[in-house]
Amino acid sequence: MIQTRSKDAADGGPPLIQVRKPRRGAAKRLADGAGYLIVIVLALFCLLPFAWLFEGAFDPKASLYLQMPSGLTLDNFGRAFNDSGALQLLTNSLIMALGAVAVVVVCASLAGYTLSRLRFRFKRTLMYGILLAQLIPVTATIVPIYSIFIDLHLVNTYRGMILILATYQLPLSLWIMKSFFDAVPTEIEEAAWTDGAGRIRTIYSIIVPLALPGVSAAALFTFIGAWGEFTLPLILLSSQDKLPLSLGIYRAYQSYYLVDYGQLTAMSLLYLAPSLLFFIITRRYLTRVTVVGATTG
Repeated sequence: MIQTRSKDAADGGPPLIQVRKPRRGAAKRLADGAGYLIVIVLALFCLLPFAWLFEGAFDPKASLYLQMPSGLTLDNFGRAFNDSGALQLLTNSLIMALGAVAVVVVCASLAGYTLSRLRFRFKRTLMYGILLAQLIPVTATIVPIYSIFIDLHLVNTYRGMILILATYQLPLSLWIMKSFFDAVPTEIEEAAWTDGAGRIRTIYSIIVPLALPGVSAAALFTFIGAWGEFTLPLILLSSQDKLPLSLGIYRAYQSYYLVDYGQLTAMSLLYLAPSLLFFIITRRYLTRVTVVGATTG
């Protein structure tokens, strides 16, 4: 309710006129309620698979359906480590994914800096060509890749998997790094060169720390992409002691007529944990401002 003074109030007339604000219609409230209901239903629909995953990992009588757990136990994780070799599978996945992250960060930093600072003809065409390589599906190139790996003796090796995983994740990371390098003023580099620093030292001692959110974003996308890769390890790896956890879960699911859902969900939870942990580690750098006051003074 709004109270206003009329024009006649100064002349001794009625002092106040009360004006009521129009209330929101019932149709508007109904539409808002329906919108919130839809969002809640969609959220529950997305959370149900994770609820089944956590319930089955700790339920001694886990099944295909979500149910109230009959108890809590860690036996499912024990069977995952002892029967399925989840520790070795997890180690293999970490070696490949972290190795790919290291290769991509180094290569994307150098290439992104070069594309950010140099000016040459057909630069935009080259950039779009690099991004186009990201769109080519793995199945379209797996035959020539396998032939090259045979010639280079990289089949069934860690270094071969690290190189191919890094190759597929490099284009997007290069674009990310270039965008962040574009935001770093060139005056900072010129000041470092004046002090006697070389170009490589300037990149990794000054420019990369200033573009740390870009490095974190590139590392995060690379880790998630390499961690979740399934087709390349399936084709290029044959030894059981080199398989990643993604293939271990797949083979555990198809190896038995009766699926042990407790063991399967425990391995799936182990498969989920590194990606979540890597995101938590890099999240603090994703929102950090790249250059704040770096050129002041």
